[in-house]
Amino acid sequence: MFRSTGAKKRKVVRNFDAKVQRHVDYPHRLNFYLEPPRSEITLENFELWAINRLKVLGEIESSLYRGKKEAEMEAALKPLLEGLLPLNSNNARTLKGSTIDEERKRDHYSHFILRLAFCRSEELRARFVRAETTLFKIRFAQEDVASRLAFIESLNFDWDPVSEEEKRALMDKLMAASGVKTRDEPFFKVPFERVTELVSHRQVYLSRGFAYVPVSAQQTLVFTEFSQRLEKALELTARALPRLDEDDRLVPILNHLSLGFTAPEYTASTTAVGEITAAQVDSLVGHMPMCMRNLHTALRKNKHLKYGGREQYSLFLKGIGLSIEEALIFWRSSFSLITDDKFNKEYRYNIRHKYALEGARKDYKPMSCQTIILGNPPGAGDAHGCPFRHFSIDNLVAGLGSMGIHDQRQLNDIKQLVGAQKYHVACTKVFEYTHPQLGDGGLKESISHPNMYFEQGFEMAKNSAVSQ
Repeated sequence: MFRSTGAKKRKVVRNFDAKVQRHVDYPHRLNFYLEPPRSEITLENFELWAINRLKVLGEIESSLYRGKKEAEMEAALKPLLEGLLPLNSNNARTLKGSTIDEERKRDHYSHFILRLAFCRSEELRARFVRAETTLFKIRFAQEDVASRLAFIESLNFDWDPVSEEEKRALMDKLMAASGVKTRDEPFFKVPFERVTELVSHRQVYLSRGFAYVPVSAQQTLVFTEFSQRLEKALELTARALPRLDEDDRLVPILNHLSLGFTAPEYTASTTAVGEITAAQVDSLVGHMPMCMRNLHTALRKNKHLKYGGREQYSLFLKGIGLSIEEALIFWRSSFSLITDDKFNKEYRYNIRHKYALEGARKDYKPMSCQTIILGNPPGAGDAHGCPFRHFSIDNLVAGLGSMGIHDQRQLNDIKQLVGAQKYHVACTKVFEYTHPQLGDGGLKESISHPNMYFEQGFEMAKNSAVSQ
């Protein structure tokens, strides 16, 4: 399915990227992903396409956990889908056919790549099925009626149409159970376990193990078919996965992807605050996420931070507007137990390096939540890392208490999210609980970056001060 991209492989890469191969036909925008892709792609595309889809699924999962309504979720996902996972309909007038085919190919491949990453445990499979089914529902709702019907017909579902004779005999019961308003509506008969959602809401008539489903509820049947087939396919993939463990090119990528869904990356900006001075940092701690508060507290307590903490906190401060001159002042004054000579020899170069003034002069960006969560875990004496990922429950509760969160229901909500490894969602909940002015709607998107947390909080405080 993939190739590395050494010099001898350049021709393969150019041919693949230049034109979509026609070994797989994509007549429909919607896809049940019944057939795996079979042509070769580069390792770069293998990882890039998977990561782009993973960002979309991460935001879907975040929205589901935060109880967003379908309309809110679609609105939040629209720019993300357009940028990372576009999938236009056959009626898109501004796109060439080859562009539409390329979109569908990337959609096809990225789905199957993530199957490899998320088939490894029952929990990962369940999360993947839920997010992918939600994505399918969103796309299904956006498709026009004619395209929907054409797609459904192409799947050849084994739904048993209810005969007119049987329908007449059961009509009163069918109408009472399903709520249909006309006797002309066709019905399908399927095993009840295939429409558990309709059964649980008592929206279908049940008889002898079969559910009688009106055609108006057809989409529920489609969604159920999608999720059930995907569940079975993931189980089959899991059985075949050991054969892939011998491939030292694939395994690191799959291991990285399977560590968890992540929300989209956030580009930190200094425009929210402007330039800040070393003397102002203490006054800004109240706007920082727990990870940075913990680092600041440790720095003030110990007059020092170990390497991991310095890396994480210095880049965060750079992102909120601390210039190199002020950064040197801040860190020198914070490391008050050492001499100027020791500071200049052991720390000054590294600080300047982070601002692209030494070494390769690379402009380092503040660390995202994903980078922090997946990075080296803190050891004894360390203060870096993500509190939701690396703290004990007792330390986490203490940290939440220091931020003003004492309500037992709120604490339980956060602990439940942490237990489910939804770390960025837990951090988002903390932001919402500590900013009640947001109201019931909460944040429009989940926290995916410490600087995003800071900038949102600082901006809200600034607007509140102006309005008073």
